[in-house]
Amino acid sequence: MKKISDNRCFDGRQQRYQHHSSCLNCEMTFSVYLPPLAETEKVPVIFWLSGLTCSDENFVQKAGAQRYASEQGVAIIAPDTSPRGEAIPDDPEHDWDFGIGAGFYLNATQEPWRQHYQMYNYICEELPAIIFNELPLDVSRQSIMGHSMGGHGALTIALKNPGRFKAVSAFSPICAPMNCPWGVKAFSNYLGKDREIWAQYDSCALIKSAKERLPILLDQGDQDGFLEEQLKPNLLKTVCEEYRHPLNLRMQKGYDHSYFFIVSFMGDHIAHHAQALRK
Repeated sequence: MKKISDNRCFDGRQQRYQHHSSCLNCEMTFSVYLPPLAETEKVPVIFWLSGLTCSDENFVQKAGAQRYASEQGVAIIAPDTSPRGEAIPDDPEHDWDFGIGAGFYLNATQEPWRQHYQMYNYICEELPAIIFNELPLDVSRQSIMGHSMGGHGALTIALKNPGRFKAVSAFSPICAPMNCPWGVKAFSNYLGKDREIWAQYDSCALIKSAKERLPILLDQGDQDGFLEEQLKPNLLKTVCEEYRHPLNLRMQKGYDHSYFFIVSFMGDHIAHHAQALRK
């Protein structure tokens, strides 16, 4: 793990690291905010997963999370959204919604993606093995949140790993990727044609067989241009009601899909996670 930046922020440290990923077969970067409390003890950690086209830096620079993380005494890990480098295959049509910057937090099974696009294993196994060994983080107190594609990742990873996370939340998540253009494109390329495999990475499908009813906090702007075609929170609401999975879906009037929306409610989400992480 090589430290490539380190800045003082709200009496804590905003750091960025580079390392070689064996499961992604490339060099990767991730960011971590360590609150002041981390100078004297191991602190709980929130994983943040970003959306399409983003890297680890978008959240760090735009979300305004450091102030709240400092106050609550929690660390935040922000991984990249996909493998990167000259050898990494990208969208053949050079579109922004697939390939580099759009790993969808799954393990690809199809060529040429399979050799590099193993983001589920990276988030769930490789990255935690590194950070909990090298940084003052408490492995027994973890939670996860994200935005858009990263909201999809946060929800599916929490649902697939019962008992691991104390809390989960999302901003504008892709709630039903099996039933929206972004998800269908990604799943068809990364996973092939078998929709049963797709269901392993679809929140609405996973709710039905969830072994843990971890409450979900979901904020969604009602002026989000992707709301109806891509995000479909009402599908998640319906399945949560049917299977009695606790969901706090907050439709926020006048807000869109941007980080202006995220920064407006970041304090609520950090408080939601911090409360669960203290238990």
